Amino acid sequence: MFFFAAADLYTLISNSTYGALAIVALWGLYQIVIVWTRVAHKRFKTEEQQDEFMDDCEQMLKVADFEGVEQYCEGDTRAIPQMMHMAIDNRHEGFRRARQIMMDRFQRDVMSDLEYRLSWVSTVIKSAPMIGLFGTVFGMMGAFKTLATAESVEPSLLAGDIQVALVTTASGLAIAIPLMILIATVNIRIAKMEDLVGSGLVRFFEAFKVGLGLEESGQVPARAAQAVAVEEAEVQEATLAE
Repeated sequence: MFFFAAADLYTLISNSTYGALAIVALWGLYQIVIVWTRVAHKRFKTEEQQDEFMDDCEQMLKVADFEGVEQYCEGDTRAIPQMMHMAIDNRHEGFRRARQIMMDRFQRDVMSDLEYRLSWVSTVIKSAPMIGLFGTVFGMMGAFKTLATAESVEPSLLAGDIQVALVTTASGLAIAIPLMILIATVNIRIAKMEDLVGSGLVRFFEAFKVGLGLEESGQVPARAAQAVAVEEAEVQEATLAE
């Protein structure tokens, strides 16, 4: 009875590696999908779209229309609009402080989250072959146990244990290799996002500094009053026209 129980234990452990491999494969794929989706949400689809967005923002920033930029960025989940909104909210802290707050927030909320999830994928890539090897070891232990406890062994009995040993190793490699390709693709996508964000922030900082200079010089209130007067005039003309 002990030998049968031991043999069943070897079979149970070796076969349970299939479940472990399935779990780590799904977890790694899930993290890849989350990273891919979040990168897509944080970046502009093309550089042309980002340039059009920055052109509009630069025009408002250079005349210190910070409220207009905030309204323009309101509700936009992409990285640059969110960072610009944060910098404008903290502009009274000064240019350097606002810039530091903005970059810290981007590193913490965007890049750290992506790096955290990619670290899980890297863990899956490293652990999947090890789990497969674990199943291989127990499969071979089961095969040798069968040889040791039987006077005459049928090849079919050994074939089952050996099959488990080989399939678990192959499964671990089959999980790790595609994930390595996917994580390389995602890293390239993240690098492109960082390049786009960097080019957009260069334009933003230049215009942002100009706007802060106008605000500190006291020219903004006069311009704001003029804008209000223009809006009131337009409302009056519309009322008279009716």
